[in-house]
Amino acid sequence: MFKILDRYIIKTFFGPFFFIFSVLFFIFIVNIVWIQLGQFMGKGLSTFQILKLLFYLGVNVITMVLPLTILLASIMSFGEFGERYELAAMKAAGISLTRVMLPLFGVATFLAIMLFFFSNNVVPDFQRKAKNMLFNIAQAKPALNFTPGQFIDQIPGYMVKFDKVEGENAEKLEGVFIHKKANTFDNQQSIVAQKGEFVPASNRAYLKLLLFNGYIFEDSYAGKGENVRVKQPDQAIKFDTLTVHFDIAELINKAIEKEQITDDYRFQSYTEVNSTIATAKKDNNRLAANMSSELISQTNSVVSYMDKNKVKAPVKAQYKFDTIKADKKLDLIFNSYNRLDNLKSSLDGKNNELNPSVKYFNKVIIYQQRILTYSFTCIIFFMIGASLGSIIRKGGMGLPVIIAIVIFIIFYVINVGFENAAWGGKINPYLAAWLPNIILFPFGVWMTYKALTDSQLFDAEKYKAFFKPITKRFGKQKEHKRYQ
Repeated sequence: MFKILDRYIIKTFFGPFFFIFSVLFFIFIVNIVWIQLGQFMGKGLSTFQILKLLFYLGVNVITMVLPLTILLASIMSFGEFGERYELAAMKAAGISLTRVMLPLFGVATFLAIMLFFFSNNVVPDFQRKAKNMLFNIAQAKPALNFTPGQFIDQIPGYMVKFDKVEGENAEKLEGVFIHKKANTFDNQQSIVAQKGEFVPASNRAYLKLLLFNGYIFEDSYAGKGENVRVKQPDQAIKFDTLTVHFDIAELINKAIEKEQITDDYRFQSYTEVNSTIATAKKDNNRLAANMSSELISQTNSVVSYMDKNKVKAPVKAQYKFDTIKADKKLDLIFNSYNRLDNLKSSLDGKNNELNPSVKYFNKVIIYQQRILTYSFTCIIFFMIGASLGSIIRKGGMGLPVIIAIVIFIIFYVINVGFENAAWGGKINPYLAAWLPNIILFPFGVWMTYKALTDSQLFDAEKYKAFFKPITKRFGKQKEHKRYQ
């Protein structure tokens, strides 16, 4: 009997689970596309390359999608049990709510363990691929990276310069200068045009440029003697319209997957991050020791100067303007003040120099702990979701979705808030990574207790009865129409 019931409960859970996971995954992907859209447009990328990049980026968001999916699926599945009176039937048959939750608790625990291994072994590799692919895409097509008035050699075999770059995709150009790089045996060629425009090419491996009103300057006697070049100078060809194709296949096809960024803590597993933390800690200690020795030396110098030149006689209360320069005691005070001010400036400068190192160290620790904490978040979200679903007894996409979104927003705000505090050095990074779970776990236990005791937590009549003495005192009683 229990095996049949367990299969039914798990089957009911995975119905909304896969649907919600697909919807949330799609929403996160759309958000990524919206943010990264500028890097996709006009890059000459194939559909397969764009889909591959989205796949790399999509794998990285599963760590956030899965806990929210478990929360929402738990609320919906137990809400449906309550709405169809199946929970009441189970309790009437002597099956407790704890026993009903047990198979799904095992499923949530299994998913949490899988999330840990996924975050530890799979996500770092896809992080590396996604970051390198984004970096290479940013370098792939120079049309969006041209800086007006500067020579740029991003296009293989050419040196280009544009006086003005306009348009939504930086496609309209003015003051075009193109120089073809050539060796001793190639013809030297330079193109000058008043205006130009990048247009889509039929072959994605080429960058197509239309030029208007210009000249082609070409030396057709490469490799010949100097006397021949003197007799036959360079030729100039005037054109009204000229189409130029730049071969960028090397940038698009070869560099798009090339791993140029390899040293990043986000590319490492839980155990591999330990070595990064140890190295960062050693570097921070060395930096702090060097700063301390410098500041102590500078402080000793200031103290020695002030002790050596201390003024025994009291300083005058007032000084005349023409006697200030001649007063040695005031000179000593000014010098001492300047030394102290320089010491304070040095201290602020050292503090600003140390802050990035501390922030990086805390980021590495938080990243490492996130591999563990998000797995525990799955279990906590199941406790909250299953309890809320059995209390509200509403299935579907209405109230459960609203409650789940509110809980997730609270979790996200707490998560980001403590993370920023840890980056600033205001809180221990290990504590900052675990505090969201520490805060939500008692809430999950309390919600489970309320569900096990059949608490009417969302019964509006119960709250109306609780506040009725207060509303009755301040409210104005109305007579029945029959007595008016």
